[in-house]
Amino acid sequence: MIPYDFEYYKPSTIQEALNLFVELNKRGRKPVYFSGGTEIITLGRLNLVTGDAVIDLKEIPECNRYQVVEEHLLIGSTNPLSKIEDTNLFPLLSKTVSEIADRTSRNKITVGGNICGQIFYREAVLPFLLCNSVLVIAGIEGIKQVSIMEIFLEKLVLKNGEFLVQIVTEQKYLNSPFISIKRRRQWKTGYPLVTVAAIKVNNKIRIAISGLTTYPFRSTAFEETLNNLNLSFDVRITTAIEQLKIPILNDTEGSSDYRLFVLKNTIEDVLTQLGGRGNANI
Repeated sequence: MIPYDFEYYKPSTIQEALNLFVELNKRGRKPVYFSGGTEIITLGRLNLVTGDAVIDLKEIPECNRYQVVEEHLLIGSTNPLSKIEDTNLFPLLSKTVSEIADRTSRNKITVGGNICGQIFYREAVLPFLLCNSVLVIAGIEGIKQVSIMEIFLEKLVLKNGEFLVQIVTEQKYLNSPFISIKRRRQWKTGYPLVTVAAIKVNNKIRIAISGLTTYPFRSTAFEETLNNLNLSFDVRITTAIEQLKIPILNDTEGSSDYRLFVLKNTIEDVLTQLGGRGNANI
């Protein structure tokens, strides 16, 4: 049970949700948008998330869309991970989200909730980073479309009152060769040490990583080094990892050194399976 009272609203249109946010703010309330609610409920019980008004987005049609339209896959933010997993319109995304939590949780966790969440991992964002997906954002000033590479900067950067409506991905990426690997200290239990998702586009491998630091990320510099066939296989991997100037997590799941060790072995597997080894004898 959440240890404080709050008002609950369930708008049926984008504009109604935005109007509610404005009105609640004027009344001195602290509204929060709600798509799946698992994180709000969990953190709310610990008083780590507070809000005295909840605006549930699940009845808004645009937030529930999940279909290919004019060579683009539209995924509404309130689609649960289990639906994405089962429908499998985007195999890389389906594989990646299938290893988030357990099946019961995935029935409640939404793709938008995972992307906008506060936990470190947020693995659902990785495939969208790899595909340069476009986010549809609703706000008081209207609806805008922004590349995820511009607006996901360690977290989804939204202005006050904005919410994620949809993620739009070009159809050409949906069947690109891919791999998604989640490494845990114990098989199928506990939080991951690292999760690595990768696709091969125009004979180049793109990689996005979660669990290494406090946020998921994709580094084009990291990819450039890994795809540099003028370097040996081992040198590419070692150099690319050394170029990551980020704080590495060091917690009960694993030390920073161990995480880097796991990452190195995972990248080796990714490059091998996607045909990115090149000439290992240079």
